[in-house]
Amino acid sequence: MYKTRFLPNTRIDVADALRGIAVAGIILYHSVEHFDVFTKETILHTLPCDQTVADVLAWLLSGKMYGIFAMLFGLSFFIMNDNQQQKGRSFSGRFAWRMCLLFMFGIINVAFYDGDILMLYACYGLLLIPISYLSSKWVWCIIVLLAIQPVELFCLLSGTTIDHTRLFEIYNQTIALHEHGTFWENAVNNVRYGFELNLRFNVFSGRLTQLLCLFILGMQLCRHRLFYNEGNNLKIWHAILCLSAALVIGLSFVDFGALDIWLKPIYNLFILLMIVSSVVSAWYAFEGVRRVLSHLCTFGRMSLTNYLLQSVIGCFIFYGYGLGCYYKLGITYAVLVGLSMVIVQYLFCRLWFSSHQRGPLEGLWRKLTWISSK
Repeated sequence: MYKTRFLPNTRIDVADALRGIAVAGIILYHSVEHFDVFTKETILHTLPCDQTVADVLAWLLSGKMYGIFAMLFGLSFFIMNDNQQQKGRSFSGRFAWRMCLLFMFGIINVAFYDGDILMLYACYGLLLIPISYLSSKWVWCIIVLLAIQPVELFCLLSGTTIDHTRLFEIYNQTIALHEHGTFWENAVNNVRYGFELNLRFNVFSGRLTQLLCLFILGMQLCRHRLFYNEGNNLKIWHAILCLSAALVIGLSFVDFGALDIWLKPIYNLFILLMIVSSVVSAWYAFEGVRRVLSHLCTFGRMSLTNYLLQSVIGCFIFYGYGLGCYYKLGITYAVLVGLSMVIVQYLFCRLWFSSHQRGPLEGLWRKLTWISSK
């Protein structure tokens, strides 16, 4: 059974930078997808580079940014849990309540954007409670088991196929409303089907076990204090970077064929590890990198607020009840819109933090988490 080592959990700036990268990446890739409006209408304004831009950003961002977000979620859980253990208190009940609050934030978010991940994260987060009591040996075993994509591997070995008909039925209905429905029609549909839609999509894309793996991995890495510049940590991150980069390069030349449903999520996991290890390595190795990425720290400290804001702003820009840009802008122009959203939200973060310690939703979440606590 794991017990605290009574080591100080100081703020991890590189984690804020990674969180900022993740949220900014999510905004950019949601813009590529026109916030889930995959229309059959003719796009009015396109560029010859659209498909190349889509392919590059899909390789770099799709699934990886949500994965980094999940990893950092596990990191935050460890810090809060360990801080309470050091005070001789249990954090389990309080964290369960915190996940209930996150689920409520998710309900608000899904009313705007059907691709909300907060409700699923709240459910995944509850599993961290029992796992946090296990010794590191057993936690690593769980991480490895989840990392090998057990559901996809079982389907591959047994010849089992998962019926995704229901997923596509909900998607088609939802996309039609995004194009031609009112805001209230979209909101009602999203609240009704959003959780099911995202759960089924996680099964379809191989993220069901991978996201949970990353939750636990973030907790475990923080347990070993790998996000601090201590001891041989930088050498470990360099090793992770070299190994993950080598695997990514090697697998990029492999035709997965019938193994695609199993190997593609694992390939994406290696890309994610390459991104995280390169950022952490560069952060601690180069002062210039820290200065540049410090702007993303500001963005990352307000990740929950920024995530909900991008749903409200992005859906208004692209959906039919708003500006209807889903059929007006090609992928490259849509990415420029996403980049503009990042810049505007960053400026809002700078303005907010000039007079506040936490973001608006982050502060509210914290107050409600510790309500009735002395």
